[in-house]
Amino acid sequence: MTINSGSAVALPRAGPVTVAAAPRQDETSAAYLALPLVVVVAAGVLAGYGYVRRTRRARTRTTPGGGPTAPPSSPSDELDEQSRELLVQADDWVRTSGEELGFAEARFGAAAVEPFAQVVREAKAELAAAFRMRLRYDQGVPEDPAARRQALAGVVGRCEEAGRLLDAAADGFDELRDPDRDIGGALEVAEARFRELTGRTAAAEAVLTDLARRYAPSASEHVTGYAEQAKDRLMFATVRLNQARQEADRGENGHTAGQLRAAEGAVAQAAVFLDGIERLAAELDKAAAMIPAALSGAEAERAGTADRLTDVPAGETRARILHADSVLASVRQELTSGRLYDPLDVLHRIVEATAPLATGRTGVLSAAALLTARSATAAAADFITTHRGAVGTTARTLLAEAERLLASRPPADVPHADTLAREARDHAEQDTRTHGNPYAEADTHTPGTAGAVLGGILLPGPSPTGTPPSFGGPRTRNRRSLQLV
Repeated sequence: MTINSGSAVALPRAGPVTVAAAPRQDETSAAYLALPLVVVVAAGVLAGYGYVRRTRRARTRTTPGGGPTAPPSSPSDELDEQSRELLVQADDWVRTSGEELGFAEARFGAAAVEPFAQVVREAKAELAAAFRMRLRYDQGVPEDPAARRQALAGVVGRCEEAGRLLDAAADGFDELRDPDRDIGGALEVAEARFRELTGRTAAAEAVLTDLARRYAPSASEHVTGYAEQAKDRLMFATVRLNQARQEADRGENGHTAGQLRAAEGAVAQAAVFLDGIERLAAELDKAAAMIPAALSGAEAERAGTADRLTDVPAGETRARILHADSVLASVRQELTSGRLYDPLDVLHRIVEATAPLATGRTGVLSAAALLTARSATAAAADFITTHRGAVGTTARTLLAEAERLLASRPPADVPHADTLAREARDHAEQDTRTHGNPYAEADTHTPGTAGAVLGGILLPGPSPTGTPPSFGGPRTRNRRSLQLV
């Protein structure tokens, strides 16, 4: 699912808990009774009520002299929750630091930012290890309770180390990007990038129109609305860049760094949206060109199945062949029907149907599997990056594993990476759907604010303008403030 509205969805606030009021006694229904009778009845009611309470206490008491209490959470439960929270936070630290690093590199060059790029790589490695440990934990590995607690502690430790690395480098990074020394140059870089992306939005909309004309709606559905969301981020960047420029021109740099950082975050996410549209168009064209060869490769795999799967029971082999025959026949019918189709989906179905028949997975089928897996992984990464204010642990963990599999040389278990990436995207979309939009009204004050909170460009808080996260970890990431506009 793609969020198509101009105001994107952000984190919800928990609603107030409504407590039902106790029923009131009718003060007039027995007014005519004599006072002694009222006293007797009231005493009886109170005695009965006291008896019921004493009985309930006796039945639910778990310790001598103690009342009913909820069972305390175990250390493992607390570690589980802590590890989930830290994985999300650490993932945001690394993503934000990488985004700001890109703007610094554009201003000062790769050599100047290399020490900080190395820190980001080290923090990312710690995070990747934490995600891997979390995935194994979710899969039930290890099984021993003590070992599982140790695994959760390891996840927490890795995330904390990632944050420590980024925090330790934050002061040096600020010296490089000192707003009092170089705010003008930094603004020029951001403004140039902003103008480039503004010019690309119309082209991206034309690409979407062309995709809708040539392919089935499902082919581009996950980027539908990306052009509008790019515009939303750019509208937010416009306000922040203008504010930063005005403050810089007046020599008032107190909030300039915060304004600039918020604008940079919005510009970076606008680029993700537009790049996603253009990348998908290229992937669809490549997939369409690959389909005929993929069908031929699938036929070759099917023909040699009986010889290659001698160790598989005949009934299972036959079932695999019949399934592949059914999928391939369906694909051929779809291609010859004259109707629009989704090339990536067709290629994915061919690869998935023939995977049980292949042994080496070489040639065109291997290339087709890699194309669909990389496409699914990039799509999931784009969505999580631009909706990270709402996306939880599961989606990020699955994406990290898909990226790990594809980063190996040669890529390990490519179809599994494809599956994980699709699951990651599904979980991320579900997380986004289940969140409300408490900052929608803030868009009337500063356009694009709701989308900025959704994308993690602004940290959520009491103020709808929030604070833009910066290069750094938990101690330093929110060191820059915004001026209300």
